[in-house]
Amino acid sequence: MLARMSVKLQSIQSEKSTDPLGTAVLGEFPLLIGFGTAAIFYAAGSRLVEIVAHPVVLIVVFLWLFAVIVWSAICVVRHADCLAIRLGEPYGTLILTLSAISIEVVMISTAMLHGANNPTLGRDAIFAVIMIALNGLVGLALLLGGMRHGEQYYNLQGVNSYLNVIMTLAVLGLVLPVFTLSTKEPTFSTEQAIFLVVTSLLLYGIFLLIQTVRHRYYFIESTDTVVEGESAHHSLKVRSITFHATMLLLYLLAVILLAEKFAIPLDNSIEQFHMPQAFGGAIIAVLVLSPEGLGAIRASLHNHLQRSINILLGSVLATIGLTIPAVLTIGLITKRTVTLGVQGGNLPLLLLTLAVSVVTFTSRKTNVLQGCIHLLLFAVFALLIFAP
Repeated sequence: MLARMSVKLQSIQSEKSTDPLGTAVLGEFPLLIGFGTAAIFYAAGSRLVEIVAHPVVLIVVFLWLFAVIVWSAICVVRHADCLAIRLGEPYGTLILTLSAISIEVVMISTAMLHGANNPTLGRDAIFAVIMIALNGLVGLALLLGGMRHGEQYYNLQGVNSYLNVIMTLAVLGLVLPVFTLSTKEPTFSTEQAIFLVVTSLLLYGIFLLIQTVRHRYYFIESTDTVVEGESAHHSLKVRSITFHATMLLLYLLAVILLAEKFAIPLDNSIEQFHMPQAFGGAIIAVLVLSPEGLGAIRASLHNHLQRSINILLGSVLATIGLTIPAVLTIGLITKRTVTLGVQGGNLPLLLLTLAVSVVTFTSRKTNVLQGCIHLLLFAVFALLIFAP
C-alpha cells in the first residue's frame, strides 16, 4: 500500500509544471474568448439575444453562445482536475460538482424570470439532468470503461450513500407533488415547499459532512483496484492551488455571464421553431453536465470508475439537493407557480431509472451490459421529449 502511495505521489510530482506563471496565463486563451463574447453581448444589450424575426440569425446566436459556454465549461473541468490532484478526492470532484450546479441554478433562474411564466421549466431541467447523468453518462462511462477494461471496480459504501439520498430526495421532490392534495396541480403548497427546501438543504449538508469528514474513505478509490501507471489526469500541467482556483472561478464567471444571455435565445428558439418545452430543459442539462460528463468519461476510460461515479452521482445529488430548493425559493419569492411533479411516461421512467441504478451498483464491479441498459433508458428519455 505504501509503495503504491509513493508511486502515485511521484507521478503527481512529475506532472507539476515548471513553466513561468506568465506562460501559464497566456495559455488560457479560451478565457479571453469567453469574456470577449460576454462583453459583446452585454454591450449590445438585448438587440442580439432578443432577435426573433430572423431565424437564421437566431440560430447563429444560439450556436455561438452554446459553443463558447461548452468551451469554457471544458476549461472548468480541466482546472477542477488539477485541483483534484493537489487536494485529493473527494474534494476535487466536489469542487467540480458545485461549480456545475451554480451554472445550473443561474441558467434555470434566468430562464424562469425571462418572459412569460413557464412553471415546468425547472422540473424539465432537473429531470433532464437526472436522465442524462444517470442514464446517458453513466451508461456511456460503463460501456466505454467495460470495453477497455472488462470489469471495473468501485467503493460500494460510497455508491450506496449516494443512491440512498438521491432516491429519497428524487421521490420527495419530483414524485410526491403528483399525489399531494393541498393543490390541484402537481405542485407543492407554500408549507410543503418550505419544508422540502429546508430538509433538502439539511440532508445535503449532512451528506457533505459524511463525504468530506466522517466517512471520506467511502468515496476514495480502493488501493486494491488502483492500476499502477494509470492516471485519470494524463497531460495535465499542475500548478499551484491558488492559480487553478483563480482560473476555475474566472472560467465559471464567464460561463455564468454567458448562461444568463443564453437563456433568452434558448427560450425564443423554442417558441420560434415550436419545439417542446422539455427540449429547453434538456439543452440546459447538456450545458450543465458538459464539464462533469467529460471528466467522468475520461476517468472511466483510465479505469478510475470511483471518480467517475463520484462526479456523476454527485451531480445528480447536487441537482436534487440544491437546485430544487433554489427553484422553489424563486417561486416563493416571485409568486410564480413551480410545477415539480413528473407526469406521463416520465414518471415510470424516473422510477425505473432509480431502480436500475440500484441494481447496477449492487456489487463492487460493473461491465458492458449494465452500460447498455442505462443507454437504452436514455434513448427512451430522448424519445419521450418529442413523442410524449
